[in-house]
Amino acid sequence: MPKMKTSRAAAKRFKTTGTGKLVRNKAYKSHILTKKSTKRKRNLRKDIVTDATNAKVMKKILPYL
Repeated sequence: MPKMKTSRAAAKRFKTTGTGKLVRNKAYKSHILTKKSTKRKRNLRKDIVTDATNAKVMKKILPYL
């Protein structure tokens, strides 16, 4: 049986924690930053654990991560 392929787009966007959970960056931090408050931009910098409903699908796309 051939090896499974990792989705390279997803591999660049997700990292795993020590316990095996997926971590991702928040959206809305790339442009049009002048109208966003400093507090909002600061909170967008933080990583967040992927929701359980999405994590199941992502694990399928990322078999070796």
